[in-house]
Amino acid sequence: MGNADGKAEVLLVPVTSQPSSGHPFAVEVPEMEKKRAGLDLHLRLWVICNEFNADFPADSYYFEPGGKIGSFSAPFTKTLQAVMIDAIKTRTAQRVTRR
Repeated sequence: MGNADGKAEVLLVPVTSQPSSGHPFAVEVPEMEKKRAGLDLHLRLWVICNEFNADFPADSYYFEPGGKIGSFSAPFTKTLQAVMIDAIKTRTAQRVTRR
C-alpha cells in the first residue's frame, strides 16, 4: 500500500492471547505459523483482522533496522488478508491508534 507521497504504508493487525473463539474476524494462529513467526508456542494466539493501525516502515519507530522479525507463510497471510477484506467489505474494520 502506498500514500500520496509514494511512501510504502503497511497495515498492522494485532495478535492476542485473549480467547477469540466466536469472533468472526479472529483467526487462530496454527502452531507451525507460531514457529515461523517466532511467537510463543505455549499460548493460543489469534490475529484480529478487523482492527488495524498503519505505519510507514521507512520512518517507523517500531521497526528496528536489521531487527529480527518473524513472518507467517504466504498461504496463512492470504487467509488473513481474505478475512480482513471481508471485514472491510462489511464495514466492520476500524483503524485503532496504539502507542
